[in-house]
Amino acid sequence: MPILTRRNLLKASAIAGAYGVGLDIAGRSGGSAIAAPEPQVLKTTKIQADLMDAGATQNVLTYGEAGMPPVVRMKKGEPFAARLVNGIDDPTTIHWHGIRLPNKMDGVPFLTQPYVYTGDHFDYAFTPPDSGTFWYHPHCNTLIQMGHGMTGVIVVENPKDPTFDSEVVLNLRDWRLGGDGQFIAQFRPRDSAKSGTYGTVRTANWRQQPQYDAPSGGLVRLRLAITDVTRIYSFRLEGAEATVIAIDGNPVPQRFPLELLQLGPGQRLELAVRMPDDEGAIVKLEDIRGTDPKVLATLRSVGGTLKRDVRDLATVEDNPVAKADIGSAQHIPLILSATAENSADNSICGSLGFSFWAINKVPWPGDSPDPTTPLAELKLGKSYVIDMENVTPHTHPIHLHGMSFTVLSSSTRQVQPFVSDTYLIQPNEKVQLAFVADNPGDWVLHCHIIEHQKTGMTSYLRVA
Repeated sequence: MPILTRRNLLKASAIAGAYGVGLDIAGRSGGSAIAAPEPQVLKTTKIQADLMDAGATQNVLTYGEAGMPPVVRMKKGEPFAARLVNGIDDPTTIHWHGIRLPNKMDGVPFLTQPYVYTGDHFDYAFTPPDSGTFWYHPHCNTLIQMGHGMTGVIVVENPKDPTFDSEVVLNLRDWRLGGDGQFIAQFRPRDSAKSGTYGTVRTANWRQQPQYDAPSGGLVRLRLAITDVTRIYSFRLEGAEATVIAIDGNPVPQRFPLELLQLGPGQRLELAVRMPDDEGAIVKLEDIRGTDPKVLATLRSVGGTLKRDVRDLATVEDNPVAKADIGSAQHIPLILSATAENSADNSICGSLGFSFWAINKVPWPGDSPDPTTPLAELKLGKSYVIDMENVTPHTHPIHLHGMSFTVLSSSTRQVQPFVSDTYLIQPNEKVQLAFVADNPGDWVLHCHIIEHQKTGMTSYLRVA
């Protein structure tokens, strides 16, 4: 939990005065107010849950009264509202990961809004401009709150979407549990300085290897969200053909078959799965990263075959993301590196007590004279290219809040010009990410391996 310094309290008071705590806040688009609908209540709760055979796990955190956080459904271009009611002992917020929304709705304590303390509430209201698969989670005390369950999937629907015969949404995450089914230490410092501390129990929708029925010979829209705090996945599908149609909420420039695709925490994947014609046939979604492949979930064919063909599937409409003018774009150097181990200074969102990682040689939180100084100050409406280089021996899923970028090039592989909000950068890779600074405010940029984020690999960009 972060230390409440005088600076943070003053900043919280200023934000509370500007935006209000527990007040209805109208989302804004293009500078005009949009009336918000009745808010969906998301109440943080401590529960027990059956995550493994050893018995019920205590102190699981969720949104709602029981079980996994609900799949929140929105509609592209239509106002959405949610009321966060805090029923747990820690302060919290909600970050709407991947959604381009007003800065004051972004859910980063002290940077965009005040904490929501126990018994209080905060109203979020915005109009999602993009359709696709996104997710929501707290953005402070994140390692414990996310690690104990507070991660949910968002589906933003578009009436122009192609027609599928079935949809399956999977929330993929680990749990750090001992043999008795109870939580063990969420992280180990020696692992935080490497690839992160992995969970011991792996689930899809809070179940180990769940199975879902789908029409034989039909087309399934399989939506995957990696809401884990550490694990990187290498996806493979066995028993059926799968076509990648979207990554990180945006349709891919050119569809391609899923043979092996690596994605990290914070990323999302949408597949068109053509189910087998034979009733009872099983399709396995696997993670084959590492030496011990795991089946994450299965699909079972039911009923007579529909004889669908994925080639007949209509395209997914592009989201209205502004295209950068590469010729006039200003370049922002961004180097990801390790740093000398030291005790981290207090930050806006606290720390784990260590500093192992840095962006442009500064661990944040870390040794900066002012840890709230932005990485760069950008001019509203101008095009930029992030020249990002990973000089560490580890992979990092780098996430940018509030804006989407287009992948231009990589030094290690051929890349499609994907539109995304999270890029999984490999060791010793250099990549160029282009975007238009079209959303004013302070936008966090960080590694979504939460231990890396909380031990220095985070900063933010200011757009004004």
